[in-house]
Formats: sequence, structure tokens, C-alpha cells
Amino acid sequence: MDTRQIIMSYTVPPSTDDLQALSQAIFEDLPEELLEFCEELQILIEEIVDEATEIELELQDPYDLLALYKNGKEISPGVERKSAEEADSLVLYRRAILDMWCETCEDFSKLLRQIMIEELGRRFGFSDSEIGEMSKRHYQGLL
Repeated sequence: MDTRQIIMSYTVPPSTDDLQALSQAIFEDLPEELLEFCEELQILIEEIVDEATEIELELQDPYDLLALYKNGKEISPGVERKSAEEADSLVLYRRAILDMWCETCEDFSKLLRQIMIEELGRRFGFSDSEIGEMSKRHYQGLL
């Protein structure tokens, strides 16, 4: 990891670069039970969900989607290629995350960590209680 650190001033919203750096740092400290599924996971930052994904997921509002795990083998939901053409990725939607941050007034790092744990946890079949436990245990370990 790059030894530079971004110190975020929350007088302005975190930029795409800020979000990329912060999400990468959070990813490296995720609970082991999640990381074992994420060997070559890429973290991508997009401003807002694209129209094709919005239609495919039947979203009422593009700001409802904070993050999305994309399987590199998946052509469409439930249909996979024999080999991956792309790496698996976790897409974080910056504008939706910023909206939630403004609505909740939570610590930005804590909110982003929670979003990442929830999306990956659901993707890999963890129950809501297991995800909640990972979030609490993980956050307490960082204090």
C-alpha cells in the first residue's frame, strides 16, 4: 500500500480519490471471514449507478444502491462464464454514499466500513446477525 495518507477535511465531500484510498485501507482491515472470499477483489468508485444496472436491479431510485459486488464470471444474474473475463469487484457509488452520510451524520469511515461489510457479507451468504457481529467486532478492534 502507498505510504501516503489522505487526511480528509470533512468541510468538503470526499473526492473519488479520497474514497478510493479510504476504501482500500478499510478493505485491508476487513474481518478475515470476508477476506477469504476476496483474494483478487478490485474496489471501484463510480459516481452513481449506471442506467443499465438501475434497470437490471429494478431500482426505484439510483441513490438507493450504495455498493454492488460484481462477479467477474457473471454475464447476468445467475448466468456465469466458464472463466472470468474481469476481476471480481466491489463498486462503491460515491453520490449515494455521500447522501447517506449527510442524512445520518455518522463518521464517514465507519459508514463506509459498514457498507462494505454488509455488501460483501450478503454476497457470501452471511446472515444479518453474522454481519452485525462482524461490524461490531471489527469496528471495536479499530478503536
